[in-house]
Amino acid sequence: MNNTDIIGALSNNGFKPIDYVVFVAYLAILIFLGFFLSRSKDGKEKDSKDYFLAGNTLTWWAVGASLIAANISAEQFIGMSGTAFASGIAIAAYELMAAATLIVVGKFLLPVMIEKKIFTIPQFLRERYNPGTGLAFSIFWLFLYVFVNLTSVAWLGALAIEQILGLRGCALLIGSTEIPVRLIIILLLYIIAGVYSIYGGLSSVAWTDVMQVTFLVGGGLITAYAALDVIADKLELNGGAMAALGEVYHKLKSVPGDSHFNLVVNQAKTPDAYFDIPGIAVIVGALWLTNLGYWGFNQYIIQKGLAAKSLDEAKKGMVFAAFLKILIPFIVCIPGVCAFYIKTQQPDMFAQLAGGISVSDDAYPFLIRNFTPVFIKGLSFAALSAAVISSLASMFNSTSTIFTMDIYKQYFKKDASEKNLVNVGRITSVCALIIALCSVYPILGSMDQAFQFIQEYSGFVYPGIVVIFGLGLLWKRASGPAAVVAAIGTFAFSILFKFIMPNTPFMLRMGYVFMVLVAIFIPMSLFNKSRIVEADKLDQHTIDAQMKWSQVLFICAAVCLIAAIIGVINPVLRGWGFEALFFLAAILAVLGLYLRSNAKDKVQDAKAVGIDLELFKTDKTFNWGALGVIVILAILYIFLW
Repeated sequence: MNNTDIIGALSNNGFKPIDYVVFVAYLAILIFLGFFLSRSKDGKEKDSKDYFLAGNTLTWWAVGASLIAANISAEQFIGMSGTAFASGIAIAAYELMAAATLIVVGKFLLPVMIEKKIFTIPQFLRERYNPGTGLAFSIFWLFLYVFVNLTSVAWLGALAIEQILGLRGCALLIGSTEIPVRLIIILLLYIIAGVYSIYGGLSSVAWTDVMQVTFLVGGGLITAYAALDVIADKLELNGGAMAALGEVYHKLKSVPGDSHFNLVVNQAKTPDAYFDIPGIAVIVGALWLTNLGYWGFNQYIIQKGLAAKSLDEAKKGMVFAAFLKILIPFIVCIPGVCAFYIKTQQPDMFAQLAGGISVSDDAYPFLIRNFTPVFIKGLSFAALSAAVISSLASMFNSTSTIFTMDIYKQYFKKDASEKNLVNVGRITSVCALIIALCSVYPILGSMDQAFQFIQEYSGFVYPGIVVIFGLGLLWKRASGPAAVVAAIGTFAFSILFKFIMPNTPFMLRMGYVFMVLVAIFIPMSLFNKSRIVEADKLDQHTIDAQMKWSQVLFICAAVCLIAAIIGVINPVLRGWGFEALFFLAAILAVLGLYLRSNAKDKVQDAKAVGIDLELFKTDKTFNWGALGVIVILAILYIFLW
């Protein structure tokens, strides 16, 4: 395709000049704010705390907005919408249970990290276990961010933009050389995300994320509503968007075996959907490993909480992010289900529309291109771009933070000046940009359901991360040798279980890997005799409280174990994923053991983290917010079970 064909495609894709104006205005405002908000005050030069932690100035609403902006990307808009097209809204469990996880992180994990002045996640590993463990995870995360996160987010974003603009398969002809349009889009995404994040650091990223999340959530909701409204018009329904949603809901509900409006799927009814989203495993199973690993121990996510101006602001930010999280399924899953309805229930209408849906991940771009009116189309395009750019900006900043603080300062120049650290951070971001750009095409090929692909292979990592970080943070007996074995074991056992249990849903396999790892980690730590010191003295109230909750957790674990055994024996219960209760029993037992051990053991690891239970106290704002999140989740699961 020559350059003339590209111009023709752009003029026939349904976009009007005002749509391009909206998008260009968004980009201009974004870059201006990125530079303006990160400018030095009174000529003061940025130090490492300013550059990597925004000078600990983030308010609760900035923390919450930045968390969601960093999290939501093309992976959700394209990948999750694609899975909703293929399997239904059960994939929304990733978002809904993430809301519950944010409450847990805000109450129990983030307070300890802030109180211990944790700068980076590898720093915690270095101080809690040993330098080798910290270095190994620093290198691991750098590879993960550059070769997986930066490449997949940009690739999926470019894929969506190509489809929306009608440029799929196009190439720009320069002389005799053809350059794929997708590569040009990826380059532009990297440049836009890098231009302000590399200059201003986390301050630029976090404060512009407030604008980004406004476009992302607001634009996404408006897009979903407008698309439904257009569907209602095409179907000649009275009542607009809500009438269209009702039509889609009732029509699909009337199809035997369809589960597109079920948050929990049954194996007998929809075996294909069950393999990706296995019944109650999304509520009580190893999805918690993915969420705790991602929201609690992921540098480019937790860094936003660490940059809050106070612990109370950080906690409130987590609650705010949880409420925003609940909105995401309405933004990305409903459009995917609507696209499925149009293709399967309205074939005549589908045949007349532009583009098509050759793979599941085409669903969201297809809907934007065909069912959003003028101006809203530009807003939708800006929302999708905001999701991609904000995620890339956060990844650039976290990549530079880990390399600068955990590798350069620790192993190359311990006495580096603040100016030197900031400069190294900026150079690192530029290098990450170049490496990701060169790697994106060789690494990524054609994917059907990208969200599921990313989640499954991320699942290789999360069981080990939760064991190493969770027990290291909370349990005084956790040892360095056990952490090393768990780090190796999470990959080894994940690969082994994938080969020997290929027909078992990966979410269940993750739970089994977790159980094996804790079965190794706990005895290794208990029998470890090196680096053991006398345990810190606890007051009787703390001991009694820990023993009381330990007994409660052990009883709950026993009940879950019995239910899991019954669930495996009973084929009906097994079809609902009751074997996930083995995981719940294991995690409750581990929590009970940690509390009992902390209360009764007379020795501890020399590098154990001392925890003041006062850290876990929360104010009325947090408590009411957390209750609101739980009530909303309960209502959604009751009505859409």
